[in-house]
Amino acid sequence: MDRSSAPTQIAISAQDIERMCRDVEARRPEEACGLLAGRFERGAARVEAVLPMQNALHSPARYRLDAAEQIRAFAWIEAQGLELTGIYHSHPEGPAVPSATDIAEAYYPQAVYWIWSGQNGAWQYAAFTIHQGEIAPVTILTGSGE
Repeated sequence: MDRSSAPTQIAISAQDIERMCRDVEARRPEEACGLLAGRFERGAARVEAVLPMQNALHSPARYRLDAAEQIRAFAWIEAQGLELTGIYHSHPEGPAVPSATDIAEAYYPQAVYWIWSGQNGAWQYAAFTIHQGEIAPVTILTGSGE
């Protein structure tokens, strides 16, 4: 995959944003993490499911998806006829931008990396693609959803 085929937009319902927000708040002070499943359409990712996962590192500064949960989630995504459209995690005390570790460990170039920041008291978020160390912002399109 090259940079030109990475999504430039991600569409998500307000309910799914709220689902992620509740997850990152509930797991503070640790970094929360999870997967976003959906479809790719005309240069955009569309989220159809938010799959919170355990942070195997239980760290406030790093995350690693629990391996067993990740395997189950990938099997569920495939069984639903969906694709991995994104990976989310939180920076409880940091900015909503990819860290050096996030960039180094970005193994899914087609995925949108959604980062939550709790740095200023209220949760904020931003989305990016990361491919071969290059970061590009992704426009977030929100709707009322289900």
